[in-house]
Amino acid sequence: MTDSKMLLDQGHRLLQIGVAFLLFTSFEGFAVPYLAAPNVGRSVHTLSALSGVLLMVFGLIWPRLGLGAAAARIAFWFLIYSDLAIVAAFVMAAVWGAGNTVMPLAAAGARGTDLQEIAITIVAYSSAPTGIASFALVLWGLRLPPSRA
Repeated sequence: MTDSKMLLDQGHRLLQIGVAFLLFTSFEGFAVPYLAAPNVGRSVHTLSALSGVLLMVFGLIWPRLGLGAAAARIAFWFLIYSDLAIVAAFVMAAVWGAGNTVMPLAAAGARGTDLQEIAITIVAYSSAPTGIASFALVLWGLRLPPSRA
C-alpha cells in the first residue's frame, strides 16, 4: 500500500470514528442524570463531542500530511488511543461516582475507592503523552505545502 493510499484510508477511518463519537455523545446525554456523578457525565458529553469534531477535522487533513508510513501509523494509533483513553477515564469516573483526585472540577467532590481513583488516574494520564506525540507528528507532517509534501 502506498503512503498516500494509507493516509487516505486512515483519514477516512478518523472520520468514521469521529462520527461514532458524536453518536456516542448523543446517546450518553440521555444517561447523564442517572450516572453516579452527573457532573462528570456532563463532562463526558462535552468531551466526547469535542473528540468527535477533533477526529473529523484530523480525518480531513490526514491525507495532506507529509509523513512516512511508520510515522503516520504512530500518529494515527496514538491519536485514537489518546481520545479513547481520556473519554474512558471520564466515563469510569461518571459511572463510579469518582474522579476527584484527577478531575476535581468535573467530579465536584465525587470520590471513589482508592483503587477506582488509581485506575482513573492511570487511564487519564496515559492519554496525554500519546496525544502530544500524535499532535507533534501531525504538525511535522504539515510542515510542507501540499504540492511539496
